[in-house]
Amino acid sequence: MKDNKVLILAIESSCDETAAAVVENGRNVLSNVISSQIEIHKQFGGVVPEVASRKHIENINDVVYEALIKAQVNKEDIDAIAVTYGPGLVGALLVGINFAKGLSYAWEKPLIGVNHIEGHICANFIEDKNLEPPFVCLVASGGHTHLVYVRDYGEYEILGKTRDDAAGEAFDKIARAIGLGYPGGPLLDKLAQKGKKDAINFPRVTIDDDSYDFSFSGLKSAVLNYLHHCEQKNAEIIKEDVAASFQEAVVDVLVLKTIKAAKEKNCEKIALAGGVASNSRLRQHMGDECIKNNYKFMRPSPILCTDNGAMIGCAGYYKYLKKEFSNSTLNAMPNLELSE
Repeated sequence: MKDNKVLILAIESSCDETAAAVVENGRNVLSNVISSQIEIHKQFGGVVPEVASRKHIENINDVVYEALIKAQVNKEDIDAIAVTYGPGLVGALLVGINFAKGLSYAWEKPLIGVNHIEGHICANFIEDKNLEPPFVCLVASGGHTHLVYVRDYGEYEILGKTRDDAAGEAFDKIARAIGLGYPGGPLLDKLAQKGKKDAINFPRVTIDDDSYDFSFSGLKSAVLNYLHHCEQKNAEIIKEDVAASFQEAVVDVLVLKTIKAAKEKNCEKIALAGGVASNSRLRQHMGDECIKNNYKFMRPSPILCTDNGAMIGCAGYYKYLKKEFSNSTLNAMPNLELSE
């Protein structure tokens, strides 16, 4: 540790972004480089794992060294190398892991495996430099919907999670159903802003009063049934209203359960994390409810909601302080759960 500064070089390659960052003491981002593959996968209507893995191989060297250059540091300055090892696409994860292992060995630096979901939660520490646990965090992305009580740094209690489709997955599927392109979530959010959120009464699935779990497959089916019914009757489909009404049904449940969890935990801080955390309606509705209940509301900037290296660097820093290092057997775990 030099001058009480810990520099983490972080690598993220769990899906279709090749990302690297240099983070100082967990919260000060010196560089955050992201190479997106969105334009490549658009033509397929979604992420093709084999294509994503190949592009990671092509990009990772340049992305990592650009992160070092932008941070104005070299290998001697780096204290440890953090890398996402799950959950995610196995081939994509392996590219980042093997690159990180190589650097760790060649540079003689500790290796730190980071859970991708934990990284998303930690994005809030970057956004709000004064944020400290405990707080309730809603993690909503294309692959995950978790309601988490953050007891302390690296200490989590899973209050609830999705039993079927994740929120982001549901957004993408309905976006595809109404003819929007990829990525569906941001496009649906944009379209919904032009529609009426109470135009169609789609169901709010809460499972039961005591559960914090989520389920969006029933809502997805209700929207698809509505679209098929309109098509059979040759009735007009107002896509803006479908988007707005569907989005409201998702957001209502996410907000309801998050606020309820905060009350039960007697916790006055609520945070968002994950790609869906950049959804404008979710940010607005959750913010309104936090004001009503006198809760502090935290949400990362959109660039920190999507996959990035900075969030992995933040999570890696707190593991570094606890000396939670990995060895050369670190492997990709595509279905890795957030440990409690």
